[in-house]
Amino acid sequence: MHKDEIIQLHTLFVQIKEEIERQLSVNDIFGEYKQLGIYPQHVHKSKDEHKKAIFILGKEIATVFSTSKYSGPDRVALRLARMGMKIGQKP
Repeated sequence: MHKDEIIQLHTLFVQIKEEIERQLSVNDIFGEYKQLGIYPQHVHKSKDEHKKAIFILGKEIATVFSTSKYSGPDRVALRLARMGMKIGQKP
């Protein structure tokens, strides 16, 4: 994917995050993403930084929808966490 496509996906995930926060009336379930501090409007950030933000946000969104440790969304969250950790690592 090109950087502009990654940023569009990042924007979509942020919109999903905001809708979850609005629906659940909570603001503290996306702490790791907020701590990372990389947002879609930060176009000067690298493609890999945006990818990492997407994986962290995706993991946190999947965690919201998981019902147990072994549910489908929980497994997705674990997989996204592993993929996010690989971003920026050299082989």
